[in-house]
Amino acid sequence: MIKRKLMMVERIMYVDSETPVNVVYTAKIKGEISEENFSVALHKIQQKHPLLRVSIDHKSAKYPFFVEEKEISPIPLRIVERKTDQDWLLESENEWYRIFEDKKKPMAQIVWVKGSTASEILWVMPHCICDGTTGITLLREVLALLDDTSIELNSYEGFDSVNDFLPADFNLKKKKRKARFYLMMAKLFFLIQRKSKDRNLGKNYAIHRKLDAETTKIITGKCKANGISVHALLCSAFIQAFKETQGRNAKGKVISPVDVRHFIPEIQQDHIFAFAPTVELSLKKGTQDLVENAKYIKKDLVEKIEKTETRELLWMGENMHPVVDRMISMLKSSKGGHDVTLSNMGKIDIPGEYKNFQLETIFSPTVAFPWLNSNTLVTTTYNQQMDFTLMSNEDFLPKEEAKKIKDKAIELLIS
Repeated sequence: MIKRKLMMVERIMYVDSETPVNVVYTAKIKGEISEENFSVALHKIQQKHPLLRVSIDHKSAKYPFFVEEKEISPIPLRIVERKTDQDWLLESENEWYRIFEDKKKPMAQIVWVKGSTASEILWVMPHCICDGTTGITLLREVLALLDDTSIELNSYEGFDSVNDFLPADFNLKKKKRKARFYLMMAKLFFLIQRKSKDRNLGKNYAIHRKLDAETTKIITGKCKANGISVHALLCSAFIQAFKETQGRNAKGKVISPVDVRHFIPEIQQDHIFAFAPTVELSLKKGTQDLVENAKYIKKDLVEKIEKTETRELLWMGENMHPVVDRMISMLKSSKGGHDVTLSNMGKIDIPGEYKNFQLETIFSPTVAFPWLNSNTLVTTTYNQQMDFTLMSNEDFLPKEEAKKIKDKAIELLIS
């Protein structure tokens, strides 16, 4: 039974009991599915994943903690009539503001945008229990079970604390001194930092764009020809697009999350987990050449990933709980030093053909962060089609300006 304190990174994404930070993962299918199959599928998925059986207790202790509920209700299914091809995006934006506060209900929701021949299936979860890989896993599992309810899923035990991920040679005594120093410096930083009253009060939005297979092939072909990764080219293009659109107001940097499973194999690909270490990337000084900058970014990313001590990072974060509220306050009021958080989830590994329906496409996840700088770009590729969702807030980045940035970046990618 799970009963553990939220990790520092989970607490940041949790924010507080009154602030929803939900991620929405969407798949579009062609064909027929039954409501009865949803009940079976969601039951099996809930029995597999421990975090789909928990609530958050934010009252009983100093810091919030997960509690596994013995008699938790099934994952809810909300059915909406499908009228247009854009209904999924509207429902996605609606679900950003769902607060999972009922202790007897799971922190997950399915929305079925139901049409006569086409439907969208939306997984909705708070970001404090999931990352991008989690969302793809849950889409893969629900599609497989909707097609064949006899499939069995293997359950697993949740971890008790970040200590479960520490190597045998972890020098706890030495690291504790280091942690105390970092905490002292963090307290000093927040003590002298001037508090800002700036907040995002405008409307959150999401801009969506799916490229066709031919256009996507131009981008992947450019990467292969120049020995660069798609991720590096995306970073180069969007940094340049911000620069050309915003001029001196652009920061010239992106923040990129990296799948934690690369560093901690005990967290398996099909396990729910929320933490993703991040790296900061920028253009090469003295050049505006898109490909040259992408080569520089690729090299920089590899070097920074190699230096990342993820296990220590997780453990060190657990010593920073006294300043988490100040961290959250700073995120809500600081413009930050980056243009956008760019998460490229790459090629999505989910089958396309099923006995009873066809998976037509995957839409990139959407999320609305409460931070002042809530600029977020998520990209995925499915069925040889690259997909973009760009999210922000009208106060910080007007929607029309975001569209110009997105269009400019795509122009750079395919030029």
